Amino acid sequence: MNKRIINIVSILPLLLAVVLGGCKKDDYKINTNLQPVARLTAPVNNKFVKLQPATSASVTFEWDQARAEDGSLVLYEVAFDKADGDFSNPIAKFTADGGGVQNHLSLSHKSLNGIAGSAGIPALGTGKLKWTVLAAKGYNIQKASEDRIVEVERPNGFAEIPVDVYLTGEATEAGTDLSKAIRLKSISNGVFEVYTSLKDGKYQFTDRNSGTPATYSVAGTVLKEGGESTHTGTKVYRLRLDFNNTNATATEITGMGLWFAPDNKIMFDLSYAGNGMFTATNQVITFKQESWGRDERYKFRMNVKDADGNAGEEWVGSSNADNSRPTSATPLTFWELWPIANNDQWNYCYKFQTEVDTKACDVKVYFQADKAYTHEVIVL
Repeated sequence: MNKRIINIVSILPLLLAVVLGGCKKDDYKINTNLQPVARLTAPVNNKFVKLQPATSASVTFEWDQARAEDGSLVLYEVAFDKADGDFSNPIAKFTADGGGVQNHLSLSHKSLNGIAGSAGIPALGTGKLKWTVLAAKGYNIQKASEDRIVEVERPNGFAEIPVDVYLTGEATEAGTDLSKAIRLKSISNGVFEVYTSLKDGKYQFTDRNSGTPATYSVAGTVLKEGGESTHTGTKVYRLRLDFNNTNATATEITGMGLWFAPDNKIMFDLSYAGNGMFTATNQVITFKQESWGRDERYKFRMNVKDADGNAGEEWVGSSNADNSRPTSATPLTFWELWPIANNDQWNYCYKFQTEVDTKACDVKVYFQADKAYTHEVIVL
């Protein structure tokens, strides 16, 4: 019995040697060797492109495939630089189509316009961009054997149109605290506006109300990147910014009144109360007696002045040319405000609720970014 135990113990080292020998370290290594892209094929060198970033137009960049030594997939990026750049710090890189595996890239005019802006090519300017292809296998990245030039002409407007725009500065109602900056209303793609007052001091526009935002300023009728604008005096304005064509419009609002259609005149004026709101308080509203009943139609007239000092009128009313008298069940959209292009005494009027007749009321008009422009009539 003891002899058998001794024999087992004596062969244990041999068994361990066999097991450990079968667990030999794997010497497999990843092969990252590859040949870089040898030739760029499209677009032709010095191709001229008139950019149309507001459309779906695009440019396709193509190149010969790179060759991986082990025959596996290669990933591609297209790099862009200034005409005199060496791609040591490219201004933009885009992953090729198909998640990077295709040897082509379809790039929108909008993206190219952004690259051109980053390269220092101004709006309405023409300039050249250099491009090449970076092929990657693991950590091994190889630049193509050649590069090419694409010449672009930029349209007017900003390469990157902000999602939001804010107004801030000592001349504004919100002051210099960026977190309290006044948000502009987006009224169409790339166009923003705000009804506000300005006083003595400087102001600017930003693309957000925190951190270090991009800033914009106005010089006359031109919207520019960076800088500040200076205002003198205290006035109420509608400020409208169009980032599509770098246009800025400051329309002074010199007055607003509630237009009572039956009398064909202003019933009473509304005063600017701040935060895009005009108000009239404790006003008695009496409908006009007609042979067929009591007439209650009304809308609003704004007196305005353009940057050159030319005075004019703008009308604001209903989206409907004619309306029924509202009730407590009428949708809130009834009171929304819409510009009237072809105004006359009667069209696009609202109607007061029955309860308003002969009562003292507050009327509030809201031109604010967080909701549709609207108004309310409050019976006191």
